[in-house]
Amino acid sequence: MSSAARFPVLPSRMTLTQFKVRLRGASKGHSLLKKKSDALVMRLRKLLRELKTVKEEMLVEMKKAHFSLAEAKFTAGDISMSVVESVKNAAAKAKIRHDNVAGVRLPVFRLMEFQTEDMAGIGKGGEQIRAARESFQRLLELIVKIASLQTSFVTLDEAIKITNRRVNALEKVVIPKMENTIQYIIGELDELEREDFFRLKKVQGVKKRRVLEEEAAVKAAGFTPGQVPNLLEEKVDEDIIS
Repeated sequence: MSSAARFPVLPSRMTLTQFKVRLRGASKGHSLLKKKSDALVMRLRKLLRELKTVKEEMLVEMKKAHFSLAEAKFTAGDISMSVVESVKNAAAKAKIRHDNVAGVRLPVFRLMEFQTEDMAGIGKGGEQIRAARESFQRLLELIVKIASLQTSFVTLDEAIKITNRRVNALEKVVIPKMENTIQYIIGELDELEREDFFRLKKVQGVKKRRVLEEEAAVKAAGFTPGQVPNLLEEKVDEDIIS
């Protein structure tokens, strides 16, 4: 097994236990990230459908708004100066909040109530001006909604890419390397056990051979195996010198 396909470790029982725990954690993390990715993809598809619908509505509302503006200009004449003079503060303000989808914060824009002066009583064409203003207000609401959906779409798309990279890294790199490392440690420990077993058999063979040699020496000395000579027994020594 190539050393690049596993982590550099010292084979031991403790290391094996640690890597088994890490492998369980990595597998659980992979499962959770996979579920997170699926949840984000489902939300992204829902956003795409909603974004498509809102954009189609915006096109229709934009045609109506410009047609209403043309009617107001045809009836009341040039109203641009009157509109500029009536604007003191921002007529429309938006607030932002965040939705949490599987740990990803999605910005959501909400348009607050309009605060505009009523120009319907400035003379002829007041009704057409009011209708044009209402049409552009509805158009602005749709534009803010599209901005919210588009921003959420970009945020979700980036989060999905990051999550998928993490899932692929765990699935293709981290988990296989951990599994290879565990197999390497198990193989090395088995090899050590075989070496220890061979060493024990060798020691037992040496001990057994020594026992047989000692028994043979005892038989050669005239003793039966297991018999120990009594050193206190009186024994007549033969005279060496006569």
